[in-house]
Amino acid sequence: MTTLDTASPPDPKVLDAFDRDGFVVLRDAITPSWREQAAAAAMRLLADDRTLGRDRSVDGKDGFRGIVAMDDTFLPLVTNPKVLPTLVALLSANLHLMSSNLIYMPSIPPGGKRTIRVPERHGWHRDMSSATRDLGTDVVPRMSIKAAYFLSDLTPDAGVTMVLPGTHTDTGPVTVPAGAIDPPGAITPDVGPCDAFLFENRTWHAGGLNTSGHPRLAVMMQYGYRWLAPVDDPTPQLLDRRDLTDIEQQLLGHPDRNPDGSVAHEGAGAAPLRTWWKHLNADPARSPE
Repeated sequence: MTTLDTASPPDPKVLDAFDRDGFVVLRDAITPSWREQAAAAAMRLLADDRTLGRDRSVDGKDGFRGIVAMDDTFLPLVTNPKVLPTLVALLSANLHLMSSNLIYMPSIPPGGKRTIRVPERHGWHRDMSSATRDLGTDVVPRMSIKAAYFLSDLTPDAGVTMVLPGTHTDTGPVTVPAGAIDPPGAITPDVGPCDAFLFENRTWHAGGLNTSGHPRLAVMMQYGYRWLAPVDDPTPQLLDRRDLTDIEQQLLGHPDRNPDGSVAHEGAGAAPLRTWWKHLNADPARSPE
């Protein structure tokens, strides 16, 4: 993984595609060597019997929330220079990392029984559903973006996350025909092994069916405005580290404080990313509709 010094301004075509479709794929966002190291680190975590932050389900899913605090291998994703400029352009510099989620999904054996991704429980959803419940579908804006990285083989039947393009501007739920599990127009994005797949909180999506014969291993990094509560457990031990950059500290949750610990004005904690952005790109971050 490279540093933010190598970052380039975001591609306007990428930003336009995200505004139009509610998702985009960023090519070559990670290196093959880092991907191999991350997959090994993920399997070490999954083999551990720790329960703190564990995320399991009856469908055999396993994983953890807050993995950047569990293994330093994943820390470079926080400020990935191939991804962060696009995130800032689409949201703003007033960001933090809400969640770093490791997801392990086993392959469905032939004839295996499923309790989700069946017609009566198709699994299509929007993220941050509590915001929709509290505020109403008509007014929920773009508040967060997930960057998904896939660490296992990406065969066509590997169960990559599916999306319904353009649904980030819809005000109603998706319609799945009777007896089906996917709405018309749903697609599996063309994601390569070193790509990052970005989608926002309002974009309807669902996990694909993994029938590949091997587990699907993914890392979902969710970024949102600093005034949104994080999804993961607090990680004060990360912020106490002296080897983190100012931007890493901001994204990992450093509050609005002066150097002496006194309370600073609201939004002061976003200064590191805001300063970096001004040097990277003269254009202000676009405000989502």
